[in-house]
Amino acid sequence: MTAAFQASLLDLADDAAPDRLAPVRALLTDGAWIDTQPGWLRGADALFERLLHSVPWRAERRQMYERVVDVPRLLAFYDEGRRLPDPVLDTMKAALDERYEDELGERFATAGLCLYRDGRDSVAWHGDRIGRSSTEDTMVAIVSIGDPRSLLLRPQGGAAAALKFELGHGDLLVMGGSCQRTWEHAVPKTARPAGPRISIQFRVRGVR
Repeated sequence: MTAAFQASLLDLADDAAPDRLAPVRALLTDGAWIDTQPGWLRGADALFERLLHSVPWRAERRQMYERVVDVPRLLAFYDEGRRLPDPVLDTMKAALDERYEDELGERFATAGLCLYRDGRDSVAWHGDRIGRSSTEDTMVAIVSIGDPRSLLLRPQGGAAAALKFELGHGDLLVMGGSCQRTWEHAVPKTARPAGPRISIQFRVRGVR
């Protein structure tokens, strides 16, 4: 069951399109950094409605210690070469490639989508460390559409207070440098009323 989505009164465009990419960079510790740009995707609510109803969302179950549990969100993954579910995602990827390819040394290759249906859906503390990101610097670009949810970011191990970002309605956050190895991020459950949110994650080849 997905909670009702409340569109933003500040995002009334019918057609989604990325704005001029001019993120603000914050340097973290151990060679990690983040770029942020609120409201980067204009018309994000229109894209949200299309993806909510057109993406073949799937539920997953995973082994957790001695039992198998439901993953508390719905997922879709578009590997390299697979057609993306909406032309706007191609436009977003092209804009991100134009901005980051020289610094990254390659283009973004895959798109992972997560649907957080309400405040009970979440993702635990983790870094995207499957593949090359376990030993190499990389970038993960996240575009959040739908109702805002908190994304928390902290140094690995939780020794310091977490940074908090309220992401939704077309906000962009890019994690770069050593961020996947030396920091971790989470979307915690919340008891506050929360409508559905879709997180779109662009990654390079060989990183999950």
